Amino acid sequence: MYDYNVWANKEMINRIKSLPKDLYHHDINVGFSSVSEVLSHIYLVEQTWFDIMKGQTMNAAMTTANQLKEQFEAKEIEEIEALYDDLSLKHRAFLVDQEDRDQGVLVDNPYAGPLETSIYESVLHVVTHGSYHRGNIATKIRQQGHPSVMQDYGLYLYKR
Repeated sequence: MYDYNVWANKEMINRIKSLPKDLYHHDINVGFSSVSEVLSHIYLVEQTWFDIMKGQTMNAAMTTANQLKEQFEAKEIEEIEALYDDLSLKHRAFLVDQEDRDQGVLVDNPYAGPLETSIYESVLHVVTHGSYHRGNIATKIRQQGHPSVMQDYGLYLYKR
């Protein structure tokens, strides 16, 4: 599932790169204000959850993400692509090293309270969260008069 997530993010990033440059930061006040804001959000949540899986508290991981939010949203798509590539390499290595992906992960969510979950379920959360928000990006692209790109799991299965 994580490989699918990496592929889907790459498909969307490649589509964004093929569009007019001003589209990436263009303010559309529907949900997230811009494509760059949504893509940064996906990245920061993915980083947050992998920090949690590696043992950080949710508060600490979220604090780091919140400190980087504006900085990431201001970056150009090529910079974000490089950050995603680096993040996926680090997290693939982490996941390969896990002998037991059902290993417990305690999440002390400041909004929802404590949760006992697993590495596997945390990865599934990252994947479904990314899918949801890539849909937001697809909508924003269409609202600006451009077709999006297919990035569903079935297509991934055909292309891998």
